[in-house]
Amino acid sequence: MAFNNHNTKSVDRLTRKVLTMHFLENVSQSDISKELSLSPAKVNRIIRSAWDEGLVEISLNIGGADAAESEQRLVTESSLHEAILSPSVSSDPVVNFRLVAETAADYLLDRLRDGDVICVSGGKAISALVEVIKPKRSYNVTVVPATGGVQGKFFTDVNHLAYTLAEKLGGRSMQLHAPLFADSREDRDILLEMRACKEVLELARTADIALVGIGAVAKGSESYFDLRPMSDEERNKVIASDCEGEMLAHLINRRGESSVSSLDDKLVGLTLDELRKIPLRVGIAASKDKILPVRSVLNGGMITTLVSDEATATSVLEILKD
Repeated sequence: MAFNNHNTKSVDRLTRKVLTMHFLENVSQSDISKELSLSPAKVNRIIRSAWDEGLVEISLNIGGADAAESEQRLVTESSLHEAILSPSVSSDPVVNFRLVAETAADYLLDRLRDGDVICVSGGKAISALVEVIKPKRSYNVTVVPATGGVQGKFFTDVNHLAYTLAEKLGGRSMQLHAPLFADSREDRDILLEMRACKEVLELARTADIALVGIGAVAKGSESYFDLRPMSDEERNKVIASDCEGEMLAHLINRRGESSVSSLDDKLVGLTLDELRKIPLRVGIAASKDKILPVRSVLNGGMITTLVSDEATATSVLEILKD
């Protein structure tokens, strides 16, 4: 649906303003009424007249039918409440990934309300969302990390991501000054009892929205192994386990269960059970490397909303019941 401005010379300035705000800028009628000091009835009359006079056109992208079917199947065949898929328009995964990030950003803005608390994970998906999000107004929200962080890389520094997202939204952020992993369970417990850490994580547990990346477990600089130095024993334990993915730095198996408890014991952040208690949990992932991780996350009921692309979703659906 779009405002057809091919005949703008015959349209008065107020009508152009109302139609541009409503159909091109996605501003609600009530917000238009407040911003332009018009009565709600006046705004409604202008929009209804625009329909009658042919100033508004409807355009259907029938090519999205397959995506809609996949979205419905994902909801039907998993514990998801909603699936949002962007088109896989390019053979370049970087292009498709950016579209997924933009889709996730738009989804967040559609559901964000003043007073919300958002907790975020690290990861390239969340970093991409933060980069592309373009709010049209400021939000009175608080953004907090869901885990400790790893210094040195923009996408693993969750404090930086929380701060930048809050700044873009016009809200505030809180920082969790702790590493992602402690050296031992005892050290982790000490960190969790420190007032600065405890307050942030308590707020994260009561968040209205969780934004989380879905991680792969594979060798290489973009995998779980890059999140912390590991001993040979720990690395062998991870490789020998049946883990398929990572969520908030918890390793999870095909069934969506934690698979290496000895590493969870050192993790500074929300537990998977704590994550599941957050009302709106948005998981973002795309690419062939994320097919198995997405399956494990869906099987574990860790997210309420999946934002991905058509190609990834199609592959997930093929193996979801395996």
